[in-house]
Amino acid sequence: MSEPGKAWEEGGPERLYTVSRGRAPHEPRQRPVELVSLIVARAEPEPGMAPEAAAVLRMCPFPLSVAEISAYLVLPVSTVTVLLAELLRDGRVESRAPVPAAVLPDPELLQAVMHGLQKL
Repeated sequence: MSEPGKAWEEGGPERLYTVSRGRAPHEPRQRPVELVSLIVARAEPEPGMAPEAAAVLRMCPFPLSVAEISAYLVLPVSTVTVLLAELLRDGRVESRAPVPAAVLPDPELLQAVMHGLQKL
């Protein structure tokens, strides 16, 4: 814990504890979101909401991955997953699975189309 006369460290453990309200992330097999899960806001920030939660709602009108949210908030992924779990539980955000690799087009097909277009 920081000393009374000492300045608050932005990345210190006190801030992370405050943001997550002392809760720990779930076990990896129970996490509601993964690092590459896409998060979309379904509500507007409300007065009195935690600043980090309000920031997530403002930055996610379009899908952002958990990793991107973590980077924008300058918070560890474990803290962001705790924050997102609360927002998911309240229905303020929606979690979408990333696009599976099998759904993406074959790279060889894309190269063949690109070469065909270049010959035109």
